[in-house]
Amino acid sequence: MAKPNIKIALFQPDIPQNVGAMIRLCAWLGLDLDIIEPCGFPWNEKKVKQSAMDYMNLVTISRHSSWDAFRDSHKDSRIVLMTTKASVPYTDYSFQDGDILFAGRESAGVPDNVHDDVDGRVLITMHGEARSLNIVNATSMITGEALRLIGSI
Repeated sequence: MAKPNIKIALFQPDIPQNVGAMIRLCAWLGLDLDIIEPCGFPWNEKKVKQSAMDYMNLVTISRHSSWDAFRDSHKDSRIVLMTTKASVPYTDYSFQDGDILFAGRESAGVPDNVHDDVDGRVLITMHGEARSLNIVNATSMITGEALRLIGSI
């Protein structure tokens, strides 16, 4: 099977274990991962590898020094923010080949200037009083739908 042409990007992640789990998700699905720094933890290659287990070498990881550096390196890609502040459920969104699925910080999401600069926004409809899902769980749900829609699974 050909490698899917979708990427996942993390904005200034706070929790190294989530980065490790995201690396494992990307390895399993055959996706590249972009990380927009600064991270909310000291980037320690040994600890990130430990969290990612033996999957780290299966993923192309690109680290970017800022939102602007990330945006400049992906001028031709559509960036779709996964956020609780969207109005379109991910199940109603028309994902496209080449999209970058973009997750904000676990603690704060993304700043307004970043929120305003993305090409699309999607949410997972939640039941009752729930605030949010774990970032990796939410990303896996939305990524599965995106891959289904573009015919990669």
